Amino acid sequence: MLTKEQIFAARDLQTEDVDVPEWGGKVRISVMSGRTREALMALLQEPQAMSRFQALVLASTVVGDDGAVVFSEGDIEQLRDKSTDVLVRLVDVAMRLNKIGAKATEEVEKNSEAAMSGSSGSDSPAN
Repeated sequence: MLTKEQIFAARDLQTEDVDVPEWGGKVRISVMSGRTREALMALLQEPQAMSRFQALVLASTVVGDDGAVVFSEGDIEQLRDKSTDVLVRLVDVAMRLNKIGAKATEEVEKNSEAAMSGSSGSDSPAN
């Protein structure tokens, strides 16, 4: 069994590198920690302009090689000035990785329905 130390040391936040030719390189999008996700959801309690929503999501999910977030709250307004195409592309990845939004809900429901169908995944005939 895993020890507490092993659990805390595990790097369990999946990341995905995304090419952003408009910016001349790649960015790394990460799954949010529970704490980061809660902070983002608290900020999103009020209606947001789309560009602010996108900037908040990216500030919560773009990380460096060390896994630490790249942007701070002070960078939100500057992020809003970036290309809409880039923001949409990166936020799509962040939403997919973090299982947020309608697409994620559909996937969860689809997987749940498959599990509920009673299919064992085996080729053996049922008795």
